[in-house]
Amino acid sequence: MTSPTSPGVYRAPMRSRDDDVPDGPAVDRALSLGLCGLGGRLEGSPDALEDAVSLARRQHGDRLAQRIGRFAAVPDGTEVWTRDVDGLYWRGELAGPWHYDARPDAAAVDLVHVRTCRWADSPLEEPSVPDAVRASFARGGRNWQRIRAATPR
Repeated sequence: MTSPTSPGVYRAPMRSRDDDVPDGPAVDRALSLGLCGLGGRLEGSPDALEDAVSLARRQHGDRLAQRIGRFAAVPDGTEVWTRDVDGLYWRGELAGPWHYDARPDAAAVDLVHVRTCRWADSPLEEPSVPDAVRASFARGGRNWQRIRAATPR
């Protein structure tokens, strides 16, 4: 089990809540640019986390605001996992603070709340992925969330 002081392991599906945004391009963008993130486009381009949380709360409600805050609070070095459209798993490690990506390409795929991430050079096929990670993705969903089972390292 992860200890209470460990940063944990997180699932980062990077799928927009906007059904008009197809699955896949956000993950492709994140892998190619060395980012990890979540959606929630904002009217305005916040420079500070506090501003983003406040805008998110006003424009989208408490749930997005809280999700952004949790994502930003996870320490550097935290292990993250995502899946590409081919179903392959990618392991990464967060390596920088939250920032809002206001570029049009980021908005197009709704991957605007981002952090630098060091992704592995190549993906893993399902049999090579820890059980807890596979189970987390099998449940589905679009949320950034902690993988609560045994540490999958």
